[in-house]
Amino acid sequence: MKKEACSFFAFLCSVTMLHAQGVGRDSVRIINDVVITGTGTYRKSNNAPVSVRVISSKELNDAHVTNLQDALVKLTPNVTTHTNGMGTFMNFNGISDDYVLILENGKKVVGDDRWSRINISNVKRIEVLSGAASSLYGSDAIAGVINIITDDGCSGVSVSERTHVSSKGRLSEDINVSATEGCLTFQTSYNYRTSDNWQVNSYQMFEETDYESGDVVPVLKLTGRPMSTGYVSNDVSEKIQLRLSDKLSLYLRGEFFDNTTKRPQNAKYYTQSKKTVTDDDGNKSYAYTYTQKTAYTYDVHHRSYTYGGGGRLEINKKSHLYLDVYSDNFTSKYHYWQTADEEDYEMTRKRTHYTNENLKGIFRLSASHKLSAGLEFVQSSLNSESDNIDFETSATYNAYLQDEMRIVNGLEAVVGGRYTYNDNFGSHATANASLFYHVGGLRVRLGYAGGYRTPDLSQLYATDQAKTNARYTLNNTSLKPEKSNFVNMNVEYSNRWLSVGVTGYINKVRDMINLRVLSQEEINGDASLTKLYDEGWTTIRQRSNIDDAKIKGVCLNAKVALPEGITVGASYTYTDSEAKSTTFDSKAQTYVTTVSPTDKSVKNVLTTSAAWDHSFGGYNLNVCVNGHMQGRRYSNTYGYAPRCQQWDFNTRHTFYTSQMTIEPSVGVENVFNQRDTSYWNSNFSTINPGRTLYVALALRFKN
Repeated sequence: MKKEACSFFAFLCSVTMLHAQGVGRDSVRIINDVVITGTGTYRKSNNAPVSVRVISSKELNDAHVTNLQDALVKLTPNVTTHTNGMGTFMNFNGISDDYVLILENGKKVVGDDRWSRINISNVKRIEVLSGAASSLYGSDAIAGVINIITDDGCSGVSVSERTHVSSKGRLSEDINVSATEGCLTFQTSYNYRTSDNWQVNSYQMFEETDYESGDVVPVLKLTGRPMSTGYVSNDVSEKIQLRLSDKLSLYLRGEFFDNTTKRPQNAKYYTQSKKTVTDDDGNKSYAYTYTQKTAYTYDVHHRSYTYGGGGRLEINKKSHLYLDVYSDNFTSKYHYWQTADEEDYEMTRKRTHYTNENLKGIFRLSASHKLSAGLEFVQSSLNSESDNIDFETSATYNAYLQDEMRIVNGLEAVVGGRYTYNDNFGSHATANASLFYHVGGLRVRLGYAGGYRTPDLSQLYATDQAKTNARYTLNNTSLKPEKSNFVNMNVEYSNRWLSVGVTGYINKVRDMINLRVLSQEEINGDASLTKLYDEGWTTIRQRSNIDDAKIKGVCLNAKVALPEGITVGASYTYTDSEAKSTTFDSKAQTYVTTVSPTDKSVKNVLTTSAAWDHSFGGYNLNVCVNGHMQGRRYSNTYGYAPRCQQWDFNTRHTFYTSQMTIEPSVGVENVFNQRDTSYWNSNFSTINPGRTLYVALALRFKN
């Protein structure tokens, strides 16, 4: 993987040299996007003091992605996915998505469906900040921040529709309507997505010992459990903006999201049991039996709604106030199917309420100082039938301050801090500081940021009972917050046709929360635990601050705009992670500290893209190739998954008329049919179903 990355970047450098020797002024140019992530104030991306990766709307359209996960995996090497029996999860710079803060227009998105609720067709750009940023954004921003910036609407009336169809029953339908009348702007978005179940292998493997030969013999059994679970989802959002004057504007917004899985109700699978058999001569051997069971008895139903509002007030040219108040509410239920013994019924798996009130001011104190200051109140609550949580709450009070200062021409600094008081964990302060030097097309950034994450209510109060394996998980209200220290250095050069950069970072995370198996000595010393053990719970666990991690990484980026509308780019990330985990040795009845890569991390990831745009009168052709290559992914449970890669070929055909734009698209995902057909319960490198032809149609009307 390293050799492939070096070869590709060498190719880009040679192309750049040819281009610099005067090949054409008619080439497309690299867009210098405006970003807000990292400082909280608007800056051109190449003049932002904090390094932020921008995924533009053109890149999203060229890659023809239909959801946020695909967009991040295909267009940035910082993000990979992993799949197990619980679903598909993200990994960001070697750390799980629990440590990633997702924002939509600067506002936190919460709930288990936070990756699925983004209507990608209404996204203007995605801003990706690697590393801790808790002094600016508060809890959870330890691995990084992903800020999705949506379209603001336009003057007049605009209507767009996009339909995307591919194999396995996958369908995505997006409708966006924007209308402006005088000082009022209305924006309505609707997204519908559905998919069928699919398997990558219809067998699960068990192991038996052949006692005549002593060999371990594999035994294969059919399984009806899909690797990718089918679903159907609906999302509708509304935003109303009122511009009372050039100095005062208000907005209201709301969103409703509904997602239900489509698990196969008749799916079966096998479990293995082993018992010792003694013959008449006293010889012992093992006998294996297999029991067929129903794979699923319920579907999972997610529902969330968000509402809020706020405004912007310009006191004068140098002082602006922003107020945002919103509530994000999420409910997840198990919908049990009707059986011979019971009717259909639902059980609340999780119900969360999140409220955020944020008052922020930006003040231009002088030509050399821009000050951001704010007060933020966050309140959350949780109840869960399945985890035995009646109703628990948490409140956090925040005050933050940040100064963007120009020291001399070409040298800037950002210094900031946040004070946090949480009613469960008391006071804490986080800080950030960065230096930014720029001259001509050269940019050098050096930064430090602290990370801070309070345990969520589920980690504090959930009690889980898994009867199938006699495992009991206790709550732990004595957990400590997780913290990190992040340092990075970025060197970048860019002009109108070229952008190259390298970033190195170190992220040290301490007091990470993980499950710890209690020793027999601990159980014997507590009457309540002894009672659980006597009731048949053979494994008793509790969440504790037992892990630490150190992640070192280097990221290379290059993008070249060539003549005749050709753009070529690549990004490569090398991640070296080390996790210290405490595990329990049941035989020795002692705790052992082990050192390994962080769970689900990947050392080498390379993403590439090449796009060609050409206009023929009222017709524009776009051809784009995207590649994602990754090395082996590590799992604490299953070891290493194999390397994998995926290449996609996309074509977009745009026809312009006076009243509308018609845009059919045809492409092939996974051109080389790369699949991981490992048996069920493996560490899959990918669950892609294979080479897929897709067709899509987008219509845009504007008045």
